[in-house]
Amino acid sequence: MNTMIAPVMALVAWSLVIWLWMYVRRIPAMSKAGIKPQDAAFPGSLNVLPAGVRAAADNYNHLMEQPTIFYAAALAIQVAGHADGWALHLAWLYVALRVVHSLVQVSVNAVTLRFLVFALSTIALAVMVARELMVLFG
Repeated sequence: MNTMIAPVMALVAWSLVIWLWMYVRRIPAMSKAGIKPQDAAFPGSLNVLPAGVRAAADNYNHLMEQPTIFYAAALAIQVAGHADGWALHLAWLYVALRVVHSLVQVSVNAVTLRFLVFALSTIALAVMVARELMVLFG
């Protein structure tokens, strides 16, 4: 499959898995803590939940941040007709590293390891973008 659409859709699907994971953990924890849904209307009101519960929500937020650059870049590469083997490998590497980042954050949440994986994913994304810029403006 020589298309950037597959890694894009894989990361979208993974984001939805984390969304589900977040609510599967959050709703019972809110009930146990006696937090009413309306109480969550204000920032920080869910900070009383256990760290493991908050980690999934934090990771979901992370998946709404930098990956937006990935989506734009991957789709631009696809539309430009430049989805070669390297672009695909870099895109899949980015997706794989973001999945690993999620798994680290929602399990052991070791910040140093999480940062390393994040940095590696950012490098993969940067190389993907730099390659495309060289093709476009080279």
